[in-house]
Amino acid sequence: MPWRQTSDGITVALRVTPRGGRDAIDGIETLSDGRQVLKVRVRAIADGGEANRAVTELLAKAIGVTKKAVRITSGTTSRLKQVAIDGDASALDQALRGLTADHKPTGKS
Repeated sequence: MPWRQTSDGITVALRVTPRGGRDAIDGIETLSDGRQVLKVRVRAIADGGEANRAVTELLAKAIGVTKKAVRITSGTTSRLKQVAIDGDASALDQALRGLTADHKPTGKS
């Protein structure tokens, strides 16, 4: 799983595609180094933090937490990001499992 529980909630590894045509969570991908990431695409461009704002808003809405509960902890200028989501870790874990249940993990082509 591309996320792990923490004392404050959950930390998620993401691969973000800015200007992806739509705002969506596209499931789990396994990178060439074996790490798993949650694939996220947003319509916003990667300029002035617009894509980062869109990512945090998308995750907050999808998981059912406030925008304030979602923050990017690393990778603000990279496609690979770490995001912390504050809240009940087991509830957040269940929400993420529900979001990714329809998507099979994919390898990097």
